[in-house]
Amino acid sequence: MGSTGIDKRPVPGPVRFTGSGVHGDAVVDRKHHGAWYQAAYAFDVEDLRFWSAELGRELVPGNAGENLSLVGCDASTALVGERWRIGGAVLRVTAPRDPCRVFAGFWEVKGLVKRFAAVGRPGAYLAVEQPGEITAGDPVDVLSRPEHAVTVADVLALNLGDRDRREHVVAAAADLPEKLRVKLGLAELTGPEGIR
Repeated sequence: MGSTGIDKRPVPGPVRFTGSGVHGDAVVDRKHHGAWYQAAYAFDVEDLRFWSAELGRELVPGNAGENLSLVGCDASTALVGERWRIGGAVLRVTAPRDPCRVFAGFWEVKGLVKRFAAVGRPGAYLAVEQPGEITAGDPVDVLSRPEHAVTVADVLALNLGDRDRREHVVAAAADLPEKLRVKLGLAELTGPEGIR
């Protein structure tokens, strides 16, 4: 598998979230991770429980490579562009996690990429709009939601080839990072600066 920063562990006390990432987090593959719109990654504890049952072994917070393990806040159905306040930080939902072979290798499960994608609960990448500290147990307060109804799960489905979702996802084009808009064939729908 090689070197990876996917192995996250819970930490005591507050952690600083900034536009360039989470203090103390290692990002090894800068080609695919660590962009401004991937400053943090949120995954649900309920989804960790689902995968624990599926795989027959216990997964704990951090095992999906997430910086934020959420309870009772469904990251996969969050709207692209939705803004959250957690602790002293303001975060914006930017994109789904695209499962990769490094992730499958970390969990040591053959075929995990396809299985993970088929479940359609990818969690959410987040940009940091207002740097601040977050502590375990801080509530997630939704500050705003865009008018479209495009979730990160919708974007993942289009990214994985569900062309029927394109017309729906178009509504969120201005809220998607430029790199993802280009990948999805939506770049022509917004200006070159996009949302940044």
